[in-house]
Order: sequence, then structure tokens, then C-alpha cells
Amino acid sequence: MPITRNMFLFIVLCCNKLVLCRIHHLLKLNFLELGALPFRIADMKCSGVIVKTDDDATCGTPTWIGKGLTCVCFKRKGAYERICINLTPRQEERFKRLKHRMKVYFDASRPDHQDALRALWSATYPDQELNGLISDQWKEMGWQGRDPSTDFRGAGFISLENLLFFAKTFSTSFQHLLKKQGGKRSAWEYPFAVAGVNITFMIMQMLDLDALKTRRTFVRSVFLQMLSENEWAFDLLYCVAFVVMDKQWLERNATYMEFNDILKSTRAQVERELLMDDVLRIEDMPSYSLLI
Repeated sequence: MPITRNMFLFIVLCCNKLVLCRIHHLLKLNFLELGALPFRIADMKCSGVIVKTDDDATCGTPTWIGKGLTCVCFKRKGAYERICINLTPRQEERFKRLKHRMKVYFDASRPDHQDALRALWSATYPDQELNGLISDQWKEMGWQGRDPSTDFRGAGFISLENLLFFAKTFSTSFQHLLKKQGGKRSAWEYPFAVAGVNITFMIMQMLDLDALKTRRTFVRSVFLQMLSENEWAFDLLYCVAFVVMDKQWLERNATYMEFNDILKSTRAQVERELLMDDVLRIEDMPSYSLLI
């Protein structure tokens, strides 16, 4: 639905943040038509919405009452540069919690990290007893050696949390990918667990949650709105990305030497789906239907 001049003025003049959240799906894409408006929009600002026509427009400081709030910037090429929507305190807390998760290194000496490894084994092989945290058994899951802790260096503890979430939430899909069931599999398959760690790292790079304001991407901003609706959005996105990767792997009849190329195309597809008009939650992504 195109945004009319009256609708745009209503949005600019509206100072109720709750209303801004309700009209998020309109802000997401339809502002592309602002260039067709018969009047010049110059530095219009109201409570978290800022529209600028110059090429150097930046995200300004929100004028509505509130401190310590993060400004989520939606950016697209066109007549406008950024639309700023402020995170509520609850959304801000979820954002900070996710950033903290991403900064936690795996520490093999921590009891809670050891317990998480044991939980992953139990969720993966419920009928098979684990001999120890350092064991050849871990190679069955797709770790590179006897000690899986050495494979977490790239993405940290959150990559273990992602695998555990996948195993518990979508156990059928998890087992299907683990055992390489379905389709014509390569003689040189990707190692399941290590692939999972790489997918976590890929999503962290894609979202770039630590980026400076001038480098924030539209994908990042869209994801933060999804995070405000579901605290487990990152973990759900991880599961979607994993099944997308495996699907592309099968479609291209790939081998392990092509894993990086498959990962790049997976990222591209995930980004495309996140930016679709009707995708407001991770569950709305077309590839979410691949999860069982």
C-alpha cells in the first residue's frame, strides 16, 4: 500500500512511540515513494522520526523524553536517508543481552559451559552415554578433534547455545542434518558441528550489532525490531540459516571445498528474506517452513 502525503504527515507529526511501533511494517519499505511528494522535506523531526533530503543526512537525537535508548535506523536508497525508531527499555535490554551473549568466550573450565556441552550431547545422542568432555565420540557430531572446546574460538559460547537451541527446538530437522538424511549427499560432506559454528559467526557478521551509527545496515535494523518481538530471534534465525545452507548444499551438489561459497550464498538468501515486505518475524521468512 503506497503512503500518501497525508499519511506521511501523520507519521512525522505523531509523537507517540507506540504508534510508531504499530506502523513499523509501513515504514519498512513504503517510504521509498517519498521522492514523489510535491513538496520539499527538509530535516523534519519528531520523536524518533527524522527525514532528510541531503546526501549526508544522519540519524539525529530523539526528542521524546527518555534516556539511554538506542536509535534503530532504517536506511534505504532514495529521497530519504534514515528513519529512526527508538527502542523501548525492554527492547534495549534484549539488545544488550544479545550483544553480551556474543562476547562470551567458551571456557572449558567453567562448570556451566561444561554442562552446556553435556546437554548438547544428550540432546544429540539421547541413547548414547558420553565418556568425557574430551573424547573421540565428539568427532561423530562433526567436531574437528577429541576436544570440541577448541572449535568455539571463532564464535564463542553463543555458537554452542545455538546448536543446543536447534537440537531442542527443532529436533527432527537437527537430526536430519546431523545424519545427512535426504537428497544426494557428497562423498566429502561438511562436518555438522563445525558448520554450525561457522553459521553463528556468519550471522554475527551479517547483523553487525556492534557497528557504528554510520555503518548500520537495514538488515540489522529490521532484525532488531524482530528481536523486540521475540528474545530468541537470533537463535531462530540461526536454525533457518542452517537449513537454508543444507538445502543449497544439496542443490549445488557441493563438496567441503565449496563450503565458503555455500555460506556466502546462504547469507545472501537470508538477507533477502529478512527484507521482504511481509516478513515481520523470523517465523514469516519463507525458509522457516523448512524447519520441522
